[in-house]
Amino acid sequence: MPTEGELFALVDELLVGAPTLPPPAERARLREAAGATQADVARALQTTLKTVKNWEAGRSHPRPPRLQAYIRLLDGWAAKYPAPEQSEQSEESKQSEGSKQPTESGAGDPESALVPVRVTADLATDALATDALAADALAVDALPAGRPGAIRTPETPAPTPPAPTPPAPTPPAPAAEAVPPLPAPTVRPVPGQVPAVHAVPPVPAGRAAAPAAATPVAPAVPAPATPRRPAAAQKTMPSKPGAVDPRFPHGPLAVLDGDGTAYCVGGIMLDCPATTIPQLVEWTLGESGIGAPRLHRNGKDSDPLIVLTAAAAVRFGLPERLQGFEARRELRLPDDHPVVKQVTRAKWKLTQRGFGPWARIYRPAKAGQRQCVQLAVLSWDALDPRAWGDAADLGPAELARTLGLYATRVITPRGSTAVSGLELMTAMRPPTRAVRDNATGEWVQGHNPGSLGTRPVDPAPPEAPAEHPVAQGWNGGFLDEEAYQWVRDPKLLSDAECLLPWAVGIDINTAFLAAAARLTVGLGEPVRVERPAFDKKRPGSWFVDLSHVELDPRLPSPFTPSGERPEGPAWYATTTVAYAAELGYDVHPVEAYVREETGAYLDPWHDRLRDAYVATMADLGVHKDLDEHAFLAAMERHKSLDAGLTAVLSAIKSTVKGGIGKLRERPQGRHYRDGERWPALERPTWRPDIRAAVISKARVNMHRKMLNTAKATGRYPLAVLSDCVVYASSGPSPLDFLPRTEDGTPVPGTFRLGPGPGLAKHEGTQDMAWAVDLMEQGHNPARHIKGGDAVMNEGE
Repeated sequence: MPTEGELFALVDELLVGAPTLPPPAERARLREAAGATQADVARALQTTLKTVKNWEAGRSHPRPPRLQAYIRLLDGWAAKYPAPEQSEQSEESKQSEGSKQPTESGAGDPESALVPVRVTADLATDALATDALAADALAVDALPAGRPGAIRTPETPAPTPPAPTPPAPTPPAPAAEAVPPLPAPTVRPVPGQVPAVHAVPPVPAGRAAAPAAATPVAPAVPAPATPRRPAAAQKTMPSKPGAVDPRFPHGPLAVLDGDGTAYCVGGIMLDCPATTIPQLVEWTLGESGIGAPRLHRNGKDSDPLIVLTAAAAVRFGLPERLQGFEARRELRLPDDHPVVKQVTRAKWKLTQRGFGPWARIYRPAKAGQRQCVQLAVLSWDALDPRAWGDAADLGPAELARTLGLYATRVITPRGSTAVSGLELMTAMRPPTRAVRDNATGEWVQGHNPGSLGTRPVDPAPPEAPAEHPVAQGWNGGFLDEEAYQWVRDPKLLSDAECLLPWAVGIDINTAFLAAAARLTVGLGEPVRVERPAFDKKRPGSWFVDLSHVELDPRLPSPFTPSGERPEGPAWYATTTVAYAAELGYDVHPVEAYVREETGAYLDPWHDRLRDAYVATMADLGVHKDLDEHAFLAAMERHKSLDAGLTAVLSAIKSTVKGGIGKLRERPQGRHYRDGERWPALERPTWRPDIRAAVISKARVNMHRKMLNTAKATGRYPLAVLSDCVVYASSGPSPLDFLPRTEDGTPVPGTFRLGPGPGLAKHEGTQDMAWAVDLMEQGHNPARHIKGGDAVMNEGE
């Protein structure tokens, strides 16, 4: 039922009349007379070159707010560059014409007949950005025949007849950021819908135009529940990159609001006419120009992503909130839901996950081309706040920029950040490539060297979780390569340490990402070897006794996640055993599972995420050229500068951790029984040995820095939690305890402050008495040094 304000807006529109544009040929003449190019107009109006071409060809018409800006531009040019036949008239003739009121259709001058453009109520609301429209909201100035109409707001004084003063030409407003030329989308009307903008063709010469009232008018449609929001000028958030794939001119994704406006990357807004999910899929694949090119020449293009706001979900017949099982991953529409039936009747398919917060709708590939659209429903918690922060609360335009930046720097989101992290591995190292068959001479799919291939590989028994089929009946122990959770025994605290006023925590930036750099991992199946000679270049799992390694008890053991000294032989990843050898101890493995085919599988994944992380930090004002004091100051304020960029940074960090975690995804579901296979095992990327290698290297890197710090300063950590370590300090800043050389630079091999992966930042500061009290109670100060719970607030 339309509201009173909506009905008044529709009535006001009929009372005022339609804003007018000169015919297409006159638009082109005015631009050329001014010496401007179509690209100049596109930049001034922050639209695409293709759109301007369509305006001048009469194939489409601008919509508010660009409609008013375009009319004003043409109006200024018309005043400076009148039509040639008008210039030849005498001054007296011009004055006499100026005293006449033009007819409603401009029939007095067929060559410059005005083209009325009907603006619907929601467009008028969009242009004026008001809650209710006054009766004279879109008054049209009385202009001489041959001049383009100028839209006048109520604040603009009416011209004084009989000699109206033409407005001065208005220079184009500078765009917030240059947008590469992009073709405009083709909007295919859905049956039963009427396009928002209707244009009357130019009136032929020598023929009177019909009154504007005779123009067919679309039935009044109530304004949508969610008002239209024009894309705001971009400030801190970078725009889309300069290189645009012509197949995907509107970027990798769109955020669709309830009024049918699709907000794309770079401030582009498209009109989506779809009213059902199958129509939305058809529009996305056929006309939207949304998608992203492959990240590797042997890979696949990214499927387009459409993010639905709560209002858009209701528009398509979806529930605003999705209720279901307690487990978030099990939320999905029932198979008999009307929307699911619509999808099925239209011959589209859903994956086994069904229609949930992240739904993939597809058909089998045709002629090698994928037919798949990814949907994300915001009100169904598609954007986990632990990874995305408050991104789901952003407006559609800002959210499109946020997700678009993540998509262009990392990958188009395909689910949770963990799923995206795993998908990025495959996208950067595709399993296959085109090879020529020597027998037939034809090109076929073959193995891509350096990848994990297309066939899943079972782990060695000690590398698998206990519920894995290969671990059933195995009693030889398991690999325990996990992150640190260690607290020093309070009895080992010295009086001097207890008298220091502060406990200061420092955190390693994306520690797992830094550990993945140049890490050699196994690519194939494990091979069992008895009594092997240890080789640090062979990735695998080694059964060896490291309990004889003597280290200072004020440091955690580098061989166990608890930091406790090993009690006997155990399974370790190659990196852990290599560190024992680095410390000068002999290692003699009893047996091992090693891999013959090896490679730096994670290198492209690491490089892309590193670049994304560093670039986003720089956008937030934290860059590598800052000195340590400026770096600490920038870190204090960087999260308050831009909500969208902060969400992207959080998502990048979550992509790293989640992607590594997915390599050892455990069974999901309440009815699983040990020994059964679960779906994740059928992925070539289910590789717990690779996960163990990354975590092992991250833990060893942390221990090496703590050991070197102890050698340089005599300081030992109070507690460690994953990539955060806490020290007693004489001051509240990390600069008060981190070691320095004589020239004031960080001691090599110790903790260094900086924005890059593997460098450290300030995590938090608390009273030393507070830390000692937690330690005596058996709690970990590193978990709470920031003022909360580091595990619960992992996305921060």
